[in-house]
Amino acid sequence: MTAGWDALRRWGADAVRVEPLSGGAANDVWTVRVGGRRAVGRLGTRSDADLAWETDLLRHLDRAGLIVPVPIPAEDGRFFADGLVVTTYLDGEPPSSSADWRGVAAALRELHRLTRGRPQRPGWRSSTDLLHAESGTRVDLTAMPPEGVARCRAAWARLAGRPSCVVHGDPNPGNVRVTARGVALIDWDEAHVDVPDLDLVLPFNAAGLDDTAHDIAAQAYAAWEAAVCWNDDHSVERLAEVRAVVPPGRDSSCL
Repeated sequence: MTAGWDALRRWGADAVRVEPLSGGAANDVWTVRVGGRRAVGRLGTRSDADLAWETDLLRHLDRAGLIVPVPIPAEDGRFFADGLVVTTYLDGEPPSSSADWRGVAAALRELHRLTRGRPQRPGWRSSTDLLHAESGTRVDLTAMPPEGVARCRAAWARLAGRPSCVVHGDPNPGNVRVTARGVALIDWDEAHVDVPDLDLVLPFNAAGLDDTAHDIAAQAYAAWEAAVCWNDDHSVERLAEVRAVVPPGRDSSCL
């Protein structure tokens, strides 16, 4: 992807890469310096429509008061160019305590509240769309074992009929920062429209889900992570956590 970083010149003659950042599985992510300020550059292969959806979302959330990376426009006013997005750098530490994670849950619920009715990210499918669809962006159910697909769909079916909104899609400790201003949600590469439960399987059960709600959310999220990353080690481990489909008339305790 090195040649693609020539696009950084669109942010000014003095714009430079500084050092790579970890966690960019699908993208090349670096700290950069733009206009004398530290920022984050993310280079990938997403379409212009996809990046327009993401950068518009982040600007909307920033205006609404959520702490998120804010897209920095290039010199021509565009918020992305040739697969490159540059955003503000958010300094902070990953959440660790139960109080930290309750703050994360509150930030996620505010995200969900602010994005009801928002259109789907171009090319993406929600978990409940995949009850009938075979693919969408990084998901290809035809590549998975049929028995695994059946288990995932059984988990997603428990979410059917619920309201949808934008979900962050990957609120793990690496994608959250506790800053001086509050909880910041970073790395929106997996954000899309889906059922909010997928975001609420958090350490310490910080979202306060009851046993049934937590089981539904945990199974659906494990199925989502298995499908979106298939076939790496993590996805295989996540699929193993999704319970087998119980044939009619059989007791699930026997499985």
